[in-house]
Amino acid sequence: MSTPARPPLPEKAADTSAEHPWPVRLLSMKIGEYVEKMSVLWVEGQVVQLTRRPGARTAYLTLRDPDVDMSLSCSVHVNALDAMPGPLTEGARVVLQAKPSFWTQRGSLVLDARQIRPVGVGELLARLEYLKRHLAQEGLFDRDRKKPLPFLPRRIGLVCGRASAAEKDVVENARRRWPSAVFEIRQVAVQGTAAVTEVTAALAELDAHPEVDVVVIARGGGGVEDLLPFSNETLLRAVAAAVTPVVSAIGHDVDTPLLDLVADHRASTPTDAAKAIVPDADAERRGLDAARARGHRALGGRLHHERRRLTELGSRPVLADKGAFVRGQREVVDALVARAHHRVEAGLHRQRDRVDHLGVQARTLSPQSTLDRGYAVVQRVGGAVVTSPEEVEADELLRVRVARGDFGTRVVGSST
Repeated sequence: MSTPARPPLPEKAADTSAEHPWPVRLLSMKIGEYVEKMSVLWVEGQVVQLTRRPGARTAYLTLRDPDVDMSLSCSVHVNALDAMPGPLTEGARVVLQAKPSFWTQRGSLVLDARQIRPVGVGELLARLEYLKRHLAQEGLFDRDRKKPLPFLPRRIGLVCGRASAAEKDVVENARRRWPSAVFEIRQVAVQGTAAVTEVTAALAELDAHPEVDVVVIARGGGGVEDLLPFSNETLLRAVAAAVTPVVSAIGHDVDTPLLDLVADHRASTPTDAAKAIVPDADAERRGLDAARARGHRALGGRLHHERRRLTELGSRPVLADKGAFVRGQREVVDALVARAHHRVEAGLHRQRDRVDHLGVQARTLSPQSTLDRGYAVVQRVGGAVVTSPEEVEADELLRVRVARGDFGTRVVGSST
């Protein structure tokens, strides 16, 4: 019984599917063919690992990107290494000519190096100068974007090498100035291939710390190649983006990595950084003592001045006899009281005369006064006053009011 024929494999990767996949060997061969078409190229990087066994004709190294965590494996003939002007060491910046190749058995990409050239100091400095101009145009060095340092930070972030002299200088000098200074220390690589990655990560961690008010990045001096991580663009942009103020304390006074220009404060040495991040307790105490003394002198002078003014006021004639002013004012008060009494009495006399005059008028105009002159008032029984003879009837009883009493009378005769 014959076995059914298998369908042909797809020619292109886009034609593959779950039902018609490529076997691993075919994919590996396809990748190898594609890589084989690439031409010889020049690439720059930093040597991370270098393996050269005695008697072997091929050496192996890892070429790492100095800015990000990416690397490629390289193989190089020992003759290319021997042709270099000096021994190749780990951490060196190099430019190499290589042909990419793909190892189908391992499924890995390898650079077959033909030539290796070290990157000279002059070239590195030229690149740094270009980066410096580029960042300056972006405004990363502008003074107005730099943040002021706190007067007394709650906690000081410190990024430094492991068991380094820079850490000791910063911590000891800061605590000598301010004994209660508290540090949050991150020990990282400050030289070599991992320096940029570790310093940037430590800076981000301290910048996010809620109690860290300032971050110091410190390391001792070194050559141009040793300080290259502190002129790396990735690190510089991380420092510029940090919310917490950053102090650069790299190398000695003559060393000028680009970090000095981006940081919020540049310290010439790690010791100088300690002076910048905390105040001097003795100087502050002396300042307080001096301010207190000035305050005492100012207060004493003011009291002396006021006391002298009181003495001068007390020596004036008006105050020499303390009772004179009171006596003078008493005379004024007595005069005012007498004047008030006189005015009140005069007013009372006037009102009394007016009352008497009104009483006379009232008596003159009153009915009783009329009766006293001999007149009488005749009233009917109901109390109505009789003003005409026609108002009464014959034999009607009337009441007659005179000055000293009244009496009754009857009408006689007719009113007509």
